[in-house]
Amino acid sequence: MPWNAPSPQVCELIRQGAQAVINAPAEWLDELDRATVAANPALAADPTLAAAISRTNRANLIYWATANMRDPGAQVPANLGPEPLGIARDLVRRGLDAAELDAYRVAEGEAWRRWMQIAFALTSDPAELYELLDVSSRSISTFIDATLAGISAQIELERDELTRGTHAERREVVALLLDGAPIRVQRAEARLGYPLQRRQTAAIIWTDNTAGDLSHLDRTAEAFAQAAGSPRPLSVLATAASRWVWVAGGADLDTGRLRAAIDATPDVRMTIGPTHDGIDGFRRSHFAALTAQRMLTRLNSPQRLAFYTDVQLTALITHDPQAADEFINEVLGDFRSASAQMHTAVLTFIHEQCNASRTAARLYTHRSTLLRRLDQADRMLPKPLADNIVQVAVALDALRWREANATS
Repeated sequence: MPWNAPSPQVCELIRQGAQAVINAPAEWLDELDRATVAANPALAADPTLAAAISRTNRANLIYWATANMRDPGAQVPANLGPEPLGIARDLVRRGLDAAELDAYRVAEGEAWRRWMQIAFALTSDPAELYELLDVSSRSISTFIDATLAGISAQIELERDELTRGTHAERREVVALLLDGAPIRVQRAEARLGYPLQRRQTAAIIWTDNTAGDLSHLDRTAEAFAQAAGSPRPLSVLATAASRWVWVAGGADLDTGRLRAAIDATPDVRMTIGPTHDGIDGFRRSHFAALTAQRMLTRLNSPQRLAFYTDVQLTALITHDPQAADEFINEVLGDFRSASAQMHTAVLTFIHEQCNASRTAARLYTHRSTLLRRLDQADRMLPKPLADNIVQVAVALDALRWREANATS
């Protein structure tokens, strides 16, 4: 079908509309991401894939809009840059296929709805509006078709490359273990080269920055093993930007050494599950680490290292972010806006079983200074601290994990 150039008037309207897309408000992009991820449970359940989808959505919008700023109404070629092709790698490494790309049709529909709002704001002339929407519809549709075809082709290439390596076998065995399949322990250990009948501690290591060298993920996995006193970890590529890692053994984790390794690699984030025995522990520790990762992602938390044992309660109460926010506001009242120093004082006081002397020693502050802070907190809280200790502790802990100025 021939691609006819639109009239000069409509070309100018497309150029103006494309500029509006480039300057789209953040809430438009967030809504686009939510619609895309919600359309596919596999994407919704994996924070790393969801983040990759978000990057691709933005890349596609900018790519299409930039092309129409440069040459309004012309056919836009496929976007086969690093973001879309990165999706191909991630899907294959998670055992998924091109069927997951149907979620992009949802993104296409959401983008088209926003584009119509822009179009109706640009002109009220029926003839211009008809031509603008007709050209735009063909342009967006052919662009998405071509891009998805390119990603599908890359998926086949990635799958072919992956199945020639040892990673595919490890990923297959790990998937069977996590699914509870009746695979013999000795066979699984032989295929993985990893002991499963010992105590197991799982971690998830990932990065939100996929543009650079991702070898630091593997170095962090090695640092995790060293901190656990384990000879070497079992590491599986969950996606190009994340690793599922296990270490065997019952040694206590050297958290200071691990935090130093995380601090040395600013792009890396990590969640760690509790230690459990055997294959059941292999599964339980992994799913706990995954729950912690989902919580950090859901809350947009800046924390870079999280232990499941520290966030278990927070993960439960923040499963519904809006309800969690209402709970925090109701429990803390004006104290929510108090300084981090005040929050720390109250939370430490609770953790020290309301013993002021121990709390002051732990915070390296004078006891009278601590008592003044506690008195100020009582005046700001809706209920006195002594009458609401448990709820205040839970609310402060949830706030600590979600606040933008938190530190790891």
